[in-house]
Amino acid sequence: MSNYQRREPFQPALVLALETSCDETSVALLRNGREVLCNRIASQEELHARYGGVVPEIACRRHFEVIHPLLEEALQAAEVKLEDLDAVAVTHGPGLIGAVLVGVTVAKTLALRLEKPLLPVNHLEGHLFSPLLEHPELEPPWISLLVSGGHTCLVLVESWDSLRLLGKTRDDAAGEAFDKVAKMLSLGYPGGPRVQKLAAQGNPEAIALPRPMRGQGYAFSFSGLKTAVHRARDQHTPADLCASFQQAVIDVLVEKTLAAAEEFGVQRISLAGGVAANQPLRTALGRDCRQRGLSFFVPSFEYCTDNGAMIAMAGYQMARLGVIATTGLDAHASLPLQAWRTT
Repeated sequence: MSNYQRREPFQPALVLALETSCDETSVALLRNGREVLCNRIASQEELHARYGGVVPEIACRRHFEVIHPLLEEALQAAEVKLEDLDAVAVTHGPGLIGAVLVGVTVAKTLALRLEKPLLPVNHLEGHLFSPLLEHPELEPPWISLLVSGGHTCLVLVESWDSLRLLGKTRDDAAGEAFDKVAKMLSLGYPGGPRVQKLAAQGNPEAIALPRPMRGQGYAFSFSGLKTAVHRARDQHTPADLCASFQQAVIDVLVEKTLAAAEEFGVQRISLAGGVAANQPLRTALGRDCRQRGLSFFVPSFEYCTDNGAMIAMAGYQMARLGVIATTGLDAHASLPLQAWRTT
């Protein structure tokens, strides 16, 4: 059964969104595609820290435990009732299949009970549209750099209904590489913030690490960089290792993003995803954009990590395109951008 169906485009006044793709449960309410009434997030960081990474079964169980209380909390905080909703949005992939299924099941139940449209959201498109939560002036065309624990890709937003994938990682995502380097150096989980903190004490030029796939189109690869850090770890301090590794990742991400903007003649660039919370990356890309006269858009830290508000925004965009879910909407571990266009 197809996951999608078409109807007349509409602009729901009040969207409830659920996000359960990995290790954070989130419920948000968005009014008129502009105002975030509530964005509640229940993190599982402490649960998974002892294992050095996300354990899918634990994540799934925790989503199941907290999603209903979190839903009630969000409705109370926003001072709205279920009957006030105009649509329900939910992440239906990509992500941990069991975790995604929790959100999809709850969202489908709500939509059927309330007889409201169900808006199917690709998790990556949630990140891609997250800058719109605070920058409604952002309009196509723009280049989006999406960097997270599971994904690293460059997307050309040609129009609201046309997202062109320019390149993605061939192995480790940038966030995944940060986590693995942190584990290698016994820094703990999650690795990104810990690597950034220690890097501030080191010299980013201390180690001549490779810049993977530099000058080779818009694909990324960070596995070899991680291996280079492993080989150098006995000859350098952890601070210098972190600083040099972080700088190598930033150099590759920034260079490829700016190259894409130049090739396609785009004047707007956005940064999104969990790794967008990395301050040196935000600073470097923002600085280089300003030097080239490009407009730079990045969400606040709250909207970089997985959250319901970005899913509500992406769902709102789906409604504007007239794309809603069928009753057969399913959870997907992997899901291409704009999968609705091919079904």
